Parts: sequence; structure tokens; C-alpha cells
Amino acid sequence: MTFPRLTRTLTCFSVAALILPLGVTLASAQTGVTEEKTQTAPLPVEQVVKNLEQANARRAAALTQFEGERVYRMEYRGFPSNRDAEMVVKVSYRAPDSKEFAVVSQTGSKFVIDHVFKKLLDGEKEAAAGENRSQTALSSQNYDFELASYEPSPEGGQYVLNVLPKTKSKFLYRGKIWVDGKDFAVVRIDAEPGKNPSFWIKKTQIQHKYVKVNDFWLPAENHTESQIRLGGTATLSIEYRGYKILKASPLSASDAGSSSWQTARSASRD
Repeated sequence: MTFPRLTRTLTCFSVAALILPLGVTLASAQTGVTEEKTQTAPLPVEQVVKNLEQANARRAAALTQFEGERVYRMEYRGFPSNRDAEMVVKVSYRAPDSKEFAVVSQTGSKFVIDHVFKKLLDGEKEAAAGENRSQTALSSQNYDFELASYEPSPEGGQYVLNVLPKTKSKFLYRGKIWVDGKDFAVVRIDAEPGKNPSFWIKKTQIQHKYVKVNDFWLPAENHTESQIRLGGTATLSIEYRGYKILKASPLSASDAGSSSWQTARSASRD
């Protein structure tokens, strides 16, 4: 097992999750849900996906410019040696797909900084480009969807969807996503790669969460853990903070998905 192979694993899988918040387009979904799940959820999976598609498109069109800060941390324990590193990066986004990164500080393993953190930044830029973005997007072109469950709450609840990639690709993932029932935005991902990128990687698990900033859902935290067949473990975490929306068009309540949520609530009461 070589350490560079592990870094490619982390880069491919993490980039796939990082590009979610800005302009993800979802079309029709394949279901396979049970009758019980359909009865407990206010909306069927087809409508959830349609609302998600429409709300994402409006948010992507409205968000023109923002900035924030990220803290990348990695801890590797195993062959050939233990390694730790941290890098703080300032991020500037400008629609439709421009991202600029400025390194604020970096400490620890230079190899990790150069071959994991900086490769993640390069990979995110590349994945955000038009054709690459469509190939890694959470869309019906790339995934099948089914309703796993519904978690009710006074704020609108969350739809839990199973996602299964249509092709075995290390840039896609399989697992679960949580969709906010009011804004129709992805708020959480719990998944693993659609294809194991290396024989030497025993298992990789990713957890990704989003936070609402004004009218927009942006990454909040990422935790990726890979188990190595020789007994090592690599843990990558990304903390997102200090968001500032610099330029955006206003979104009405209906644009954020509230009208669909109110319709669903009325239907469920009837």
C-alpha cells in the first residue's frame, strides 16, 4: 500500500460531496418504496425530487458570490508512518463556477498538505467545470433514488432517500441523503464510494453536513474515514466557517420550497 493511493481515494470521494451545494440538478427518480413508507411521508419520492430540483435551480441562480473559510485536518495512523496536518484556506466563490482558494496557514506533514489538501482544492475546481459537474452531480442521470423513511418535525421534517449510482465510479457514492422538507435542500449525506478506488482500501465512509446561511444551504462539516487493509486508518475532516453572502438575489418563501411544504402539510391533514 502506498500513501499516494490513499490520497487519491480521499480526493475523488470528497470532491464528489463538496460540489453538491451549488446548482445540483435532480430530475425524475426511480422509487421502489413500500406502501408503509408512502403513507408516512407527506410527499412521494417523485415529488420530493421534483421540489428539490426546482429549489436547487432557484438557489443556484440566486447565489452570485460568497466567501468563507475552511479548516482541513488529516490524521493518518499506519504504514509506512503516522502523519498529521492542518491547513486553513480562504474560499471565494463567484457564479457560475469560479472558486478561488488562498492558503492562510499550514502545519504538519508537507506530504499531506501537497498531496491531499492541495489536490482536494484542485479537484474541486476541476469537478465544478460544466461537463465534469454533470458527471458527478446527484442527478437521475447518475443515480437511482428510493424513499427510505420520513423524519417528521414542526419545522417541516426531513425525507431520507437511498441513493444508488447507476455506474460503478469512484467519483459517485451510495448511501443516504437527508432532504429538508421545507426548503427541499440536501442537509446531510452518509455514504461510501460507488466503487472502491483501490484494492488496498478496505472501507471508506463519508459524513457530510450542510448549514443554512441566509437563503442558501452550504457545507458545514465533512468527515471521511478510510480503513486500510494493512491495518492503518486515515481520517480527513473539513470544517467550514465564516460564511459571508456577498451578492445574491432575494428568494421568496415559495422559492425556498415553503409553498410545497405547506401544500404537503394541508394534504396530510386532509
